[in-house]
Amino acid sequence: MIGLEEIKDFMQKEAEKDRKIRYVKAEGLTIEEALKQASIELGIPIRKLEYEVLERGSKGVFGVAKKNWKLIVYETREKEEEKVKEVFEEDLEEITAKKVEEDRPGEVFVRLTNEGVFLKVTKPKGRGSKVTERMAIAKLTERGVTDYDAGLVAKVVKRADGEYIRVGDYQYNPANDSMMTVEITDQDMKAYMIISPPGPGGADLSYEDMVSYLNSNGVVHGIKEDVLRRLEDYPVYNEAILVAEGTKPQNGRDARIIYNFRTDHSQIELKEKNGRVDFKELDLVENVVAGQLLAKKIPPEDGINGKTVTGMVLPAKPGNDVELQVGKNVKLSEDGLTAVSEINGQVLLLNGKINVEPVYTVQGDVDLHTGNILFLGTVVVKGNVEDGFSVKAAGNIEVLGSVGKAVLDAEGDIIVHQGILGKTGGQIRSGMSVFAKFIEHAIVDSGEYVVASDGIIHSQVVANKKVICQGKRAAIVGGRIQAAEEINAKTLGSVAGTETVLEVGYDPRSKEKLTKLEEKRSDFEKKLEEVEKNLSTLEKLAKIQRKLPEEKKKYIVELNESRSQILSELENVNREIGSINSYLESLKLVGKISASGRVYPGVKIFIKNASLVVRTEFKYVTFYLQANEVKVTKYEEVEEDEVIRRV
Repeated sequence: MIGLEEIKDFMQKEAEKDRKIRYVKAEGLTIEEALKQASIELGIPIRKLEYEVLERGSKGVFGVAKKNWKLIVYETREKEEEKVKEVFEEDLEEITAKKVEEDRPGEVFVRLTNEGVFLKVTKPKGRGSKVTERMAIAKLTERGVTDYDAGLVAKVVKRADGEYIRVGDYQYNPANDSMMTVEITDQDMKAYMIISPPGPGGADLSYEDMVSYLNSNGVVHGIKEDVLRRLEDYPVYNEAILVAEGTKPQNGRDARIIYNFRTDHSQIELKEKNGRVDFKELDLVENVVAGQLLAKKIPPEDGINGKTVTGMVLPAKPGNDVELQVGKNVKLSEDGLTAVSEINGQVLLLNGKINVEPVYTVQGDVDLHTGNILFLGTVVVKGNVEDGFSVKAAGNIEVLGSVGKAVLDAEGDIIVHQGILGKTGGQIRSGMSVFAKFIEHAIVDSGEYVVASDGIIHSQVVANKKVICQGKRAAIVGGRIQAAEEINAKTLGSVAGTETVLEVGYDPRSKEKLTKLEEKRSDFEKKLEEVEKNLSTLEKLAKIQRKLPEEKKKYIVELNESRSQILSELENVNREIGSINSYLESLKLVGKISASGRVYPGVKIFIKNASLVVRTEFKYVTFYLQANEVKVTKYEEVEEDEVIRRV
């Protein structure tokens, strides 16, 4: 790309050429005769000559008062300029970063005023043709102008700067000036002007003339300056032209409320999961958290006054106001412009008021009509939770019916008035306690208690405190039950000898984590053994061959890096295992397992690190730990204040 420096050098060279150019002064009765004379002096064909008129010639009258044409003649540079244009066109366009304008030729304008004859010449656009002196003279002649300065006309043509320049005189007759009339219509919102052409010796209208006339006739607002400017150069006669237009008043915008939650729940947006539409994720609950901005009011705006063309003000109406209304658990700012939630819960717009409910109630079952439930408060289901659906809550979950092969997850308590029929797939997780009439073929994880009045059948249950199963038919049969402090039921196991694993005396979550870490450690140890075996083989090979191929050397480097990484991971795992073991040893949990009825063979008792497999039937007993052995004593009842609630 050609830069600015190259262009600067080019312009300097062009200026130097201009200084060296040859020219001559020539004169003759006609321009052609003068050019012939110059052609002889310069030794250049006429077609390669350019000229400027210094003095116009005249044929005189009947041969009297003849006057020669006087020219300055020089060699044309059109071809050279055209060549330069082809070379620099693209680069100049890139440097100036402007679009090439539409091709348009230069124009000539002649205006007759009370001060004389004025001429304006404009430059062409794009590749449009330039105005020639002949064109300018033709335009003057067309307007009947004969008394003009030819040299000045030539200069105006050459400069083509778009400015009106006085170039001559004419016989001015004020009576024949161009005339104007104005008509104001449309309830003073529009003004039309009609211009009559000037007569012989009459003056054209100027922009200033038109503005002054409009003002004097009461048109003072909305004058279309661009229209008047154009009429100055391109006058339109005897036709009504819209020259002024009033401004209509703009009424202020009404106050409005922008809600930061969905207010229309009639439209359900289904989500895709693994390329298929998930009809369970209906997202009907609009959750919010404490401190969340729920809505913002945009105040009404003042209107913008209008004005007629005669300057009369048209008052605008201010926008209508609206009140931001709040209901329960929502705080309104002092200025009344914002609404903020005070609690976690479901935001609702009821009768124009914003409310946040801490409890979300499902009137029937959790099924395809409701979809899965996710709520930042407490959920109450008045029906059942059907198979395949989930209910997740930041508060409690209470189900008045039963729970199938579903997922329940709550930070608080989970209360199921009927039973949990997990069908080997139901998962219940509670940050606090789980209460149900019975639990069957389910996975239950509780932060405190698990209480089932009618028993726990073939389930995986973990409780950070106690598992309590007391009622007329309360039995724990099959599965694996883990509790940090106590397992207490009416019946443990069954007559059929169903394997029932009961574990107490430790933190079950930490124990589970410990088990996973030990499995991880075992995997790392196997990988380390494999890497060291490969390294040993390659080292022996190096001793035998003395020089290993590059591939083998590279493999040794990779194995050493892998060995270092495995050792680092193994060290971290061992450190974490040690930490959990220290924690478990520090726990002062004693742990006990009790049955107010019978304990059948097939039950396996684990208290801390001691175990006992029940081979004979026990009645009304409590198992406890003594000297690292599981002992049996008389049944100890559950302390009533420990049982928060029974269902």
